[in-house]
Amino acid sequence: MKKIVVLILLLINFTAAAISEQQISSPQQSLELALLAEKGKVVYIDFWASWCGPCVKSFPWMNKIQQQYKEQGFTVISINLDADEGNARLFLQENQASFAVIYDNKGTIAKHFSIQGMPTSMLINRDGEIKYRHSGFFTGKTNQYEDEIKKLLNTTPINFSNKTNRGNYESE
Repeated sequence: MKKIVVLILLLINFTAAAISEQQISSPQQSLELALLAEKGKVVYIDFWASWCGPCVKSFPWMNKIQQQYKEQGFTVISINLDADEGNARLFLQENQASFAVIYDNKGTIAKHFSIQGMPTSMLINRDGEIKYRHSGFFTGKTNQYEDEIKKLLNTTPINFSNKTNRGNYESE
């Protein structure tokens, strides 16, 4: 049993390290593992494709906010939906990403979140709840997007292991 737990922890740590580098993750890489690695952080998830014009415009902004807010517990995870991974790799050669990239050529994650167009982004709070969702990327709305990020960064996650956050529910 201990060996299995250690193996799982090593797998999670290895996966988290791989995700933190700029790369296209293998198709087996799941968003769940990425989110587990970022537990307790505010996460901006962005669905994109190499052929998407607004996606190109969003990359410099996502790089900026990743760097600007990472020390406050913020991260960006992008999910590429190109059918051909080569197109995504070429895109990333021209549009650097300072954030995690997950490759989802079958659109499994996109179907789960009912993605209708690209780019589509979601902002998840520290408790893992989707709080904001946007279709498209509009440079005129980046202040709004950033205000939403700041609002979530200024909240404290619910921590049920901390007695002070549970209230006074001790039984006699």
